Amino acid sequence: MHMRNILGALAVTGALAFAGSAVAQDKIKIGVSYPTPTHAWAAGMNWHAEQAEKRLEELYPDVDLILVNSPDPGAQASALEDLVSVHQIDALVVLPFESEPLTDPVMNVKKSGAWITVVDRGLSQPGIEDLYVAGNNPELGRVSAQYMKTRLKDGDNIVVLRGIPTVIDNERFDAFMEEIEGSGINVLDHKHANWNRDDGFEVMQDFLSRFPDIDAVWAQDDDIAIGVVAALKQAGRDGDGMFVVGGAGMKETIKGIMDGNTLVPVDVLYPPSMIATAMDATVAAFKSNGPVAGRYILGATLITQENAESYYFPESPF
Repeated sequence: MHMRNILGALAVTGALAFAGSAVAQDKIKIGVSYPTPTHAWAAGMNWHAEQAEKRLEELYPDVDLILVNSPDPGAQASALEDLVSVHQIDALVVLPFESEPLTDPVMNVKKSGAWITVVDRGLSQPGIEDLYVAGNNPELGRVSAQYMKTRLKDGDNIVVLRGIPTVIDNERFDAFMEEIEGSGINVLDHKHANWNRDDGFEVMQDFLSRFPDIDAVWAQDDDIAIGVVAALKQAGRDGDGMFVVGGAGMKETIKGIMDGNTLVPVDVLYPPSMIATAMDATVAAFKSNGPVAGRYILGATLITQENAESYYFPESPF
């Protein structure tokens, strides 16, 4: 069952279970804080957050979801302070801009008595959150490496473009390297490209200038992969047999896989709809009689030409 169907089923179940149960009371205020969308995955996440806000507030008139996006860690920390002091939130759903600088601000929200749901990028101190919702970051790295091992032989060379320095980037990278170890595949270098097309372009340009023999690229993210492909085409090296593996499930990437793109032949799923899953679960923490606290980890599916159509949604912004 696809994620959108799962979320739909959860919404219907919630409506049936709790219809008519609301009584006159103060609204349950839930802050939802995440980075300003600067790349496609984040734009998709923002869209899913807005859709979930409309759906949940319609289902539960006593729930007020307050969405705030921030352009940098400092702005996000200030936004969290405002959610507590101005809005007096009962719960926080937060996707940290970066792990380390947002740990103390989220801890301060926790001290106010609010329920904490952390999404995607874990905090640097474990145990602050009541609920953690994320894609399977180690599996994303592991699945990417497993695919490369099926395509490459002993002595082949790869380069790695990493994301923003965060817990999830470490989880992906460490699992990838662990899977590659012992395969005979050489990792020439790895650099952070910050899940950004321009950074991906610049880092790949550097790799191409230093390494004349590259057989494959692990870009980890579809936005980075777009920058990588642009650098390959500019250098005239997009037709020499090299291939690129990204991640997330961008609709343009999926369409290319469906059409048999040999430069980016596969992708690894990391759905931006996880923000909606987190919002659903946080509302359930106030509405459900069952336990909600814990970890909810989504799978990392390898998307190939054979199954790509099942993950292609052209109406989505991502």
